[in-house]
Amino acid sequence: MTTKKGQKRLKNIPILHDEVKSKRTVVLTPTAWENIKCEAKRRGISASELIEEFGRTINCPTDLPHT
Repeated sequence: MTTKKGQKRLKNIPILHDEVKSKRTVVLTPTAWENIKCEAKRRGISASELIEEFGRTINCPTDLPHT
């Protein structure tokens, strides 16, 4: 995956994906958060992008409503 470094980021303009991210709240244990940060660092991406990658790999049936 390209990080498109060097590309100027503009508000409400998606860079890495075809849609703009929005803020969410996730409650995690300290262990889970440390593991996420460690794995993200190992991959050279942010914790947010690691969670984004995980979420995009889940195959959710299309007949379920998105909340």
